[in-house]
Amino acid sequence: MSAVFSCSIDDGHPSDMRAAELLAKHGLNATFYIPIKNREGLDVLCSQAIRQLGEQFEIGSHTLDHRFLKDVRLPEARYQICEGKSRLEDLIGRQVHGFCYPGGKYRPEHIELVAAAGFSYARTTLNLCFDIGSRPFEMPTTVQFYPHERDVYLRNFVRGGSWTRRQDGLRLALRHANWLARLYALFDHSFEHNGVFHLWGHSRDIDRFEAWDEFDRFLAYVAAHMPRRNCVSNAELAARSFVLAPEAAATV
Repeated sequence: MSAVFSCSIDDGHPSDMRAAELLAKHGLNATFYIPIKNREGLDVLCSQAIRQLGEQFEIGSHTLDHRFLKDVRLPEARYQICEGKSRLEDLIGRQVHGFCYPGGKYRPEHIELVAAAGFSYARTTLNLCFDIGSRPFEMPTTVQFYPHERDVYLRNFVRGGSWTRRQDGLRLALRHANWLARLYALFDHSFEHNGVFHLWGHSRDIDRFEAWDEFDRFLAYVAAHMPRRNCVSNAELAARSFVLAPEAAATV
C-alpha cells in the first residue's frame, strides 16, 4: 500500500474558500464539513459559496448548527444529524455521505444515529494516527493544522486511547517544539512508512494565526511528494478500507 494524503476542513467558515483555492492550486483533494449555521455566532458560508465549493470538493455534514452532540438529548441529536444532512443535500443537489462530530464529542449512541441517518462514514478528532482504523464511523486523523504546544499532544494521547497505534505519532510530536517542524515530521513519517496522513483544521484558525503562507508551503510540500492519485477526499479514503456504496467513493 502506498502513502495516502487526505485533508478535511471543519465548520464552514467563509475563509474555507481561501483554503479551497490553495488546495486546488496544488492539485490536492479535501473534504469540507459544514454546518448550516453556527450556534456559537461564527460566520458560515452562504448557500451560493457552499454550492461553489461543492463543485470541486466533497462536502460533509457537521450537524445543523454545530451542536456538540454530548450536550443535547438524543431526539435533538437525531434532529441535528438528520436535518444537517438534509439541508446540505438540498443545497448542493446530491447525497452527503460524510459526517464529522462537532468538537470531536460523541457517544456510542450518536454513532448509531449517524449510521441510521444514511451517512457512509464519520470523522473524529482522534489524532496521531497513520491509518484509517477499522470503524467507518470513527475515522481518526493525524494532526490538526494548529500551533499546539507539545503538552497538548500528551494530554490528548492519554485521553484518546488507542495508545499502541498512536505511540509513533506521539513520539514525533514530543520531539519537535516547533509546530511546523512537527507537522513536516509527521508527514515524512507517514510517507516513508506508506501510511495515511490526515490533516485537518479550521480556516478561521489559519486566519487568526496569519498562517496562510505556512499552509500554502506545506501543501506544496505534500504535492511534491505525493502522487495525485493518492491525494484523496475523506470519502475516497474511507472507500479504500471500508465497503461503501459506489456513489460515496465517487463524491467529487
